[in-house]
Amino acid sequence: MGAYSDLDRPPLNERSLNRALVREGSFWRDIRVLQETGSTNADLAEHARSAAATTGRGAAEGTVLVAEAQTAGRGRLGRAWNAPPRSGLMFSVLLRPGAGVSPTRLGWLPLLTGVAVAAAIRSVTARAGEGDFGDEPGRSTVEAGLKWPNDLMVGERKLAGILAERVDDAVVVGVGLNVSLHEHELPVPTATSLLLEDASVSDREIVLRAVLRELALRYTEWKAADGDPDGSGLRSAYREHSLTLGREIRIELPGGNVETGTAVDVDVEGRLVVRTDAVEQAFSAGDVVHVRNARQAGQ
Repeated sequence: MGAYSDLDRPPLNERSLNRALVREGSFWRDIRVLQETGSTNADLAEHARSAAATTGRGAAEGTVLVAEAQTAGRGRLGRAWNAPPRSGLMFSVLLRPGAGVSPTRLGWLPLLTGVAVAAAIRSVTARAGEGDFGDEPGRSTVEAGLKWPNDLMVGERKLAGILAERVDDAVVVGVGLNVSLHEHELPVPTATSLLLEDASVSDREIVLRAVLRELALRYTEWKAADGDPDGSGLRSAYREHSLTLGREIRIELPGGNVETGTAVDVDVEGRLVVRTDAVEQAFSAGDVVHVRNARQAGQ
């Protein structure tokens, strides 16, 4: 059976994506669509290394790798990320923040990506029925928010995950976004998809174009500010989209330790600031579980 055997899940058009996003002076340099691969993050990291070994220069910033299906996709902590072919957007981007951005600020990259994806999804689903952005008015705007450090949520259900990895002097950031998954196809019951959220837009190419445009804008602003999350407006945008701040949480730390407290802020390095027994601690990694809304609990 051909590529269009699942009419509800048409393939992405690589030529169309490049025509729309790769132009003179634009941030995106090359967009490649693979029918199947193990992991777009692993592939793009290998491409960056092999290009550096062959030419002395790494692959260009703004390179994008998209897979219609992944057989060895990974989330945080090595967790598997699997989905039926063409049911989601699984892609990785190559970023080169450069010497002007302090290594202590690189922890903002997955948070920045989360802000970009959340903002793009809200925007593109809100604009349904307006020309190129969809033809199903009356359906839902998806109010996506962020669970620190790198989950995109609708309420308490996971819509997307983000994974950032250092590759020499570059960073590869991968995104896995559920688009047309049905309930019985979800990897876990706490996941969701644009389809299940009755999104007004579920055309993967429209969503991907919106996400990449938003990501390019926010990344270039952050990079121009030398990674300053306040000077670039990133920290305020993250706070606006956060579903974690103000919540009572449990954070499961590398090594097995667990802390509980109230998430009160994200610091200048992108770490989660948690108030535990009147002491504030900053965490750079951990698995967060939302317990309840601390602001509401205090009312």
